[in-house]
Amino acid sequence: MGRVLWLAAAAGIVIGAYLAVLFVVQRAMLFPIPQRAPEPMRPDAELVRIPHEAGEAHAVFLAPPEASSRAPLLMFMHGNGELASDWAELFDEPLRWGAGVLLVEYPGYGGAPGSPSESSIRAAARSAYDWAAAHPRIDGSRIVAYGRSLGGGAAALLATERRVAALVLESAFTSVADFAAGFLAPSFLIRDPFDTRRALGGYRGPLLVIHGRHDTLVPIAHGRELAALVPGARMVELDCGHNDCSREWANIRAFLQMSGVLD
Repeated sequence: MGRVLWLAAAAGIVIGAYLAVLFVVQRAMLFPIPQRAPEPMRPDAELVRIPHEAGEAHAVFLAPPEASSRAPLLMFMHGNGELASDWAELFDEPLRWGAGVLLVEYPGYGGAPGSPSESSIRAAARSAYDWAAAHPRIDGSRIVAYGRSLGGGAAALLATERRVAALVLESAFTSVADFAAGFLAPSFLIRDPFDTRRALGGYRGPLLVIHGRHDTLVPIAHGRELAALVPGARMVELDCGHNDCSREWANIRAFLQMSGVLD
């Protein structure tokens, strides 16, 4: 009996140490901040700094064409190993539609102050939305939240706190807890849940889900489950993985037209 108790105690110590390590390192795993300088700003881009209650948010603003008055806006939230500036050259197409683009940076990324967490990213997204809604060139009733990978969770959470005209989720996951289960980590250990599934439970606006069939990081089952949560959601499945999918501008434009965001 003494040997059994000793083995049980040893196992408990090992498990406890493993969970303690996971608790400590999980943010470094979830937020692998690129250790490189942001891409040079394109001539028509503006780096905006937005003070808010928790600090200061950064975003890259691509203004709509001059001919546009009170234009719609695509508000983009990137993946966890990317920078907002990485995407500036890839968003020319919405500008051709007459829309503006706001690429939200995460705290601690690309020179933005602070450190990343679900709470700080949500605060940055809210303040970026409020800045855009008050901008004289932007129609605050036509702001679209568009998130990729981790940014999908951020975009869905924004839709629970601000009114978005439509929601686009690309390569998005159901929740961080679903990944943590693969590391044998209980859900109560998760500091930044990014529970996209729960966020969509109360969302009833237009939703477009884009996902690669060969995504091994976030399997397509995540995207299918998210699309099934919202009546009338549109699902686009692509022959790609997680980081090699092309921008689905034709599908996005058709979706936004159907949703009344674009003429």
